[in-house]
Amino acid sequence: MESLKPYGQTKPLLSLSTFIHQNCLRLGAELASRLDDTKRFAGTLVSIWPKAPILPNRPPFASVFQPKQAIAAVLSSDHVAKTLAGTAVYTVSNSNNEFVLISDPNAAKSIGLLCFRQEDAEAFLAQVRTRRRELRSEAKVVPITLDQVYMLKVEGIAFRFLPDPVQIKNALELKAADSKSGFDGVPVFQSDLLVVKKKNKRYCPVYFTKEDIEKELSKVSRASRGPSFSQHIMVGSLEAVLRKMEISENNSGWEDLIFIPPGKSHSQHIQEVLKA
Repeated sequence: MESLKPYGQTKPLLSLSTFIHQNCLRLGAELASRLDDTKRFAGTLVSIWPKAPILPNRPPFASVFQPKQAIAAVLSSDHVAKTLAGTAVYTVSNSNNEFVLISDPNAAKSIGLLCFRQEDAEAFLAQVRTRRRELRSEAKVVPITLDQVYMLKVEGIAFRFLPDPVQIKNALELKAADSKSGFDGVPVFQSDLLVVKKKNKRYCPVYFTKEDIEKELSKVSRASRGPSFSQHIMVGSLEAVLRKMEISENNSGWEDLIFIPPGKSHSQHIQEVLKA
């Protein structure tokens, strides 16, 4: 996949808050027919976007990490990027494969907007074509993998994610006790029942959808079915997990994480990683 480059830094497309507000209204209307508490959920979408990810005091998936002897070296950027390989997000580019950037009212620099649903990127594209005449025929929605995004971030390019609203709802339901405070970031899901070993290496799968992890749990344990099914699932935010990985040492347990692309099983993805 050809690498994307930043475009439009000196002439930001539109205010981040304006776009997010408009997009959240559209998402709220779309979900109204499916969700009983659309009003509360739409309010959560608006509230989570501007906030910086909050780094927890302990690992969000604490139960899967076993104490190990610490080594001074921290996880490399390449290692963190490789754990993200295979998962695509969507953004808008011009004909030169350059990012269309938007302005962040809370920061001096412009940012790239990355959507976990292609349909949300299409909504962003519609905004681009409305506001920038020179891009009406050139702008397009393009996929980019999260490992590529991470390495661009390392190079200093800023991004914001637009999560799948259905997964925000799922995360809030799993964190029912804390749901009043909303959910910051992109939800990711994990279970200690799914930790595996392959070729003397430990893998801790992390999923982007609750549906995928539930499907995997149904295969490995009869006990995980029924009313208490969700008790085996832990939820955290992608941003907080990545920040923790960046400051963690080798042999800390955080190097065991591997992010599973939506729609894939952990066994399928791990096999692909081992063959790569």
